[in-house]
Amino acid sequence: MIKEFRFKGLTPQGRLIQGTVLGQSKKDAKRQVDEVAKRNNVKITDMNQKLKFRYTIKLPGKKKNIVGVQNAYSKMEVAEALQKMGYRNFRIEPIMDFMRSKPSSQDVQMFIKLSANMLRDKMSFGKVLGVLIEEQSNNVLKESLQQIEQQLKKGQEGKEVFKRYTDVFGKFPAYMLGLATKSGNMADIFEATNKFIERDNEIQKNLKKALVSPMFAVAATLGAVGYYVLEIFPSTASMFAKFDIETPPLTKFTLELSDWLGATWWILLLMILIPVLAIWRWWSTPQGAIFRDKMIIKIPVLGPIIHKTSIEIYFRVFATIYAGSADNIETIRTSSEACRNKYMEREIKEITIPQMLKEGEGFVPAMEAAGIFPRTVITRLRSGSETGNILQSAVQIASFYEAETTYKMDNIIEYTSTIIGLFISLVIAFLTMVSAEIATVSPSMPGVG
Repeated sequence: MIKEFRFKGLTPQGRLIQGTVLGQSKKDAKRQVDEVAKRNNVKITDMNQKLKFRYTIKLPGKKKNIVGVQNAYSKMEVAEALQKMGYRNFRIEPIMDFMRSKPSSQDVQMFIKLSANMLRDKMSFGKVLGVLIEEQSNNVLKESLQQIEQQLKKGQEGKEVFKRYTDVFGKFPAYMLGLATKSGNMADIFEATNKFIERDNEIQKNLKKALVSPMFAVAATLGAVGYYVLEIFPSTASMFAKFDIETPPLTKFTLELSDWLGATWWILLLMILIPVLAIWRWWSTPQGAIFRDKMIIKIPVLGPIIHKTSIEIYFRVFATIYAGSADNIETIRTSSEACRNKYMEREIKEITIPQMLKEGEGFVPAMEAAGIFPRTVITRLRSGSETGNILQSAVQIASFYEAETTYKMDNIIEYTSTIIGLFISLVIAFLTMVSAEIATVSPSMPGVG
């Protein structure tokens, strides 16, 4: 979330000046202030962030205190304001806002969707913001919209204003909302942005169903089996050794497995955790993320679906921006950043865009040179280029891949659920067989046999 900072400084003539800047962090604000100081030859003497303070005023002769919240650059400012109002007995505490949650994608989507509907009804964007600010339950989104409203009223460019709030709206939605403020079709761009967020949420939900949920189910099942084999089963089967009873084969195998796991579990844990942490750490680097996304699209069955999903997002974003932007290179660059695949993004930025800028290649040959788009996509783009309707081709590609990936992903989720159910059934059958085998053992009676 954007924070407000106030700076004070001295001119070479000794005159005191002050101003405010907006920044993502104190470091960002300091960079801006340093630029101002260098440009105007000013020596900065002080810089403070605007914070929230809660004050409690105790009135003489009354049990109920007055409690309120005030934004200020320091605790002293709040105290001076209360003293000017005649209050003397009060307590002031800063409100820590690091625990406040950012708005969810559903909160952002609802704001964009409602904005599109009201813009369709010919309501001005200023009035739309005024109405929706009052309806927001998330404080971070509410305060962000209030700041955006104030900055737009001051005449600041919408694209730059929304760019400051990428951490609240997301990079692509913030870009699109800024683009919409200076276009003649705000409602259309808002609706297209809403469609992008809706589809993006659906894709992420399906990927969780296909990958994350099964992994948790398998991990939970293996954890339960491990606990049974390491703790419960040995205590039950220990009577065989105590009374020198012949151990059945399945029970013997399980006891041996329990002893082996009990002696080596920490080695196995390290063998799993160390590679996982190393891979996760590498994937968090730019080169690691590119390699990860390149390998993901090569995974059998699921990889092609993820690849086509990224292509769908790319052309959905491309079509949305292309309709409202005159800068084709910026459209291509922004679409690549939104496609959720770092490998595709790199290929477009390092092959497609340079070929268009430096070598004068056309859009379709430059896209083909990237080597990340199937032949059907290139053919459809070439047809659109020949008829002068690239926009329509982009929409058609996005719609086609949406239908295809949705159908195939639903099938994968169904098959995965079946396989996980079968795996859990086999585990339960194994545990049942082991338990049943113990129940069939009959120790020899003294003097018998």
